[in-house]
Amino acid sequence: MTEVAVAGTALVLGGGGLAGIGWISGILHGLARAGVDLSDADTVIGTSAGAIVGAQLTSGKLTTAALYERQLAPPTGELTGSFGVSATFRYARAALSSRTVEAYGRKLGRMALAARTPDEATRRSVIAGRLLSHDWPPRRLLVTAVQASTGEFRVFDGSCGVGLVDAVAASCAVPGVWPPVTIEAARWIDGGTRSPANAQLAEGHERVVVIAPIAAGGGVLHAARTQAARLAAAGAHVTLVTPDRAARRAFGTNSLDPACRAPAARAGLAQAAAHAEEARRTWGSG
Repeated sequence: MTEVAVAGTALVLGGGGLAGIGWISGILHGLARAGVDLSDADTVIGTSAGAIVGAQLTSGKLTTAALYERQLAPPTGELTGSFGVSATFRYARAALSSRTVEAYGRKLGRMALAARTPDEATRRSVIAGRLLSHDWPPRRLLVTAVQASTGEFRVFDGSCGVGLVDAVAASCAVPGVWPPVTIEAARWIDGGTRSPANAQLAEGHERVVVIAPIAAGGGVLHAARTQAARLAAAGAHVTLVTPDRAARRAFGTNSLDPACRAPAARAGLAQAAAHAEEARRTWGSG
C-alpha cells in the first residue's frame, strides 16, 4: 500500500450489497447536484459495494449523474445472492464470540471456504462487467479485503501488483454467498469482514466524508459512527451519511438482489439534500 496521506480529502464508501451500490450512487449524485462533488477526493476508500462505486467513480469515465443513471437501468449480467436467517445468525454468533477482528475473519473465512457458491470465474466476470475500466486509476483508490484462512486485513491499491478486478472481486466476496477470490495463492473475502466501512483508513486526512450503507457494528466490528467519531477527535472535519428510514425500506429484505438497486438509488438521491450543507462545510465547497 502507498504511504498514508497527511492532508487533503478522503471519501469513504462502505459495504452494503447491490442496494448499497445504488444508495451510495444516489447520495453522490444528490450531493453533486447540491454543489458538493465528492468525485474530486484525493483518496477514495472502498469496501465491498463501496469498492465497486469507488472504482467506477475514479475511472474518469463516469460523472456522478451517469453513475446514478446506471443504477436505474435494468440489471443485466448480475447474479442474485441470498443472505438468509441462518447466515445472519452465524455472522452474529461469530462477531459476539470473537475476541479479535482477525478471529472473526477466520471464522467467516472457514464458512466462506466451505460454502456452496457460484464458481470463482463466473463471479469474477460479474464484477468485471460492472467496471468501466479494469485499470487502477491515477488517483489514490484503496480497496479492502480479508484473507480467509488468517483473518489478515489487506488494502489493495495501484502499486500492489494485483489487478483492479481481482481486488474489487475480493472486497465483494461476501462469505457464504460468493466464492473467496484467489490472489497470490491465498483466498480473500469481503473487506466488510474487517469493518462495514473501514473509515480508519482515512486517518491523516483533513476532510473526510463517510457514506456507509451499513451503519451498525457489533462485537469486534467497529461501527462507521465510531470510526467517524475517532477521525473527528483526531482533528479531521468529518461528515457521516447513513441510510435514513426511507432508504432502509428501499433496501428491502435482501440487499444482494439486483432488483433493489434502483429503488435504493432513488432513496439515496432523495436523502442527499439533508446532508448537503454539512458535507459542503466538511469538503470546503462553496
